[in-house]
Amino acid sequence: MIETRITLKNPTGLHARPASIFVSEAGKLKSDIFIVKDGKEANAKSILQVLAMGIKQGDEIILRASGEDEEEAIKRLTELLENLAE
Repeated sequence: MIETRITLKNPTGLHARPASIFVSEAGKLKSDIFIVKDGKEANAKSILQVLAMGIKQGDEIILRASGEDEEEAIKRLTELLENLAE
């Protein structure tokens, strides 16, 4: 298992369209992937769980992956989050 901390820069946070893009990309990966915010954990492959986190611009999250492509998962999803723009 590996993890990284990310501060979300996207002005709209991880809502609607950005969340959909993120979940779609996470779904292409084999690893179990989770987002942790304020001690709560959400499956990064579930749009409902991601939206329920209420992640806003400036929030710090932990992106956690476990599985055969965990390093690729963290790299791809971190880059995606850093480059999301509404």
